[in-house]
Amino acid sequence: MFIIIGALVVVGSLILGFTIAGGNLLVLLQWAEFLIIGGAAFGSMLISAPLHVLKKIAAAVPKAIAGSKDSKEENLKLLKSFYDLFLVAQRDGLLSLEQHIEKPEESEILKNNENFLNNTIAVTFFSDTLKVMLTGGVPPHEIESLMDIEIETFMEESRPISGIINKVGDSFPGLGIVAAVLGIIVTMNSIDQGAAYVGQHVAAALVGTFIGVLMAYGFVNPLATNIDHMIENEVRYLETIKACIVSYAKGNPPIVAVEIARRTIVSENRPTFTELENHLRGKNK
Repeated sequence: MFIIIGALVVVGSLILGFTIAGGNLLVLLQWAEFLIIGGAAFGSMLISAPLHVLKKIAAAVPKAIAGSKDSKEENLKLLKSFYDLFLVAQRDGLLSLEQHIEKPEESEILKNNENFLNNTIAVTFFSDTLKVMLTGGVPPHEIESLMDIEIETFMEESRPISGIINKVGDSFPGLGIVAAVLGIIVTMNSIDQGAAYVGQHVAAALVGTFIGVLMAYGFVNPLATNIDHMIENEVRYLETIKACIVSYAKGNPPIVAVEIARRTIVSENRPTFTELENHLRGKNK
C-alpha cells in the first residue's frame, strides 16, 4: 500500500515540478527510450539470475506492493492457536497433534488463522518441526538447532531477491546513458535538418538519462529496500514460531511457551501480557 502511495508522490512531485518550471509533459513521452531502457534492464535481470530466483522475485514484488499483514491482532491469533494446540498435546498427548499438522487447513484450531495458513513457509516450518517432535527421542536443543538451520536456509535463499533488484536498479542510470547516446547518434545522422529538429532530438535523448536515474533512485532501489524489510519480518515471524515450539519442547506449560514467543515480536505489533491473557481466556476487550 505504501509503495503505491510513495510511487504516486514521486510521480506527482515530478509532474508538478516540471510543469511549474514551464516544461511540456509530452516531451517526456519518449517511447523509444522507455523500450531501450526497460528492455535492457529486463534482459540484464534474466542474464544475472537463475529461473528459481526470477520466480521468487515475481512473487516478492506483488507481496511487497500489497504490504505486510503483520499486526497485533494477527499475532494474538497466532499465539492463541499455539496455546490451544499445546493444551491439546498436554491433555491428550503429543500424538494428538498429528491430525492438526498433517492437514493444517482442516484443523479446528488452525483453520481460522488465515494469515498463518496463507504463509506456506511458516506452515511447513511449524508442521515439519512438530512431526520431528512426534517421532520422539529428540532433545529440545536439537529441535532448536534444526529450526535455526531452516531459518538460516530461508535467509540464504531470500537474500538474492533484493540483491538482484538492487543491481538492476544500479544499472538503470547506465542504461539511461546508453539510451541517450543512441538518441544522440540518431540526432547526428540528421544534423542537417535544422536547429529545431536537432534540439527536439537532443531533448528526447536526454529523457533517456532522466528515466534511468529516476527509475534507479525513485522506484527500483527503494523497492529492493522494502523487500529487505519484508524478508526481515518473515524471519522474525519464524523466530516467534521457533521460540514457542522450543519453549514447549523444554517442558514449559503452554502459557509460558506463548509468553516467551510474545516477547520475540517487535514492539509495534506485540500484544501486552494482559492483552494476550485476556485473548487466551476469550476476553478480547
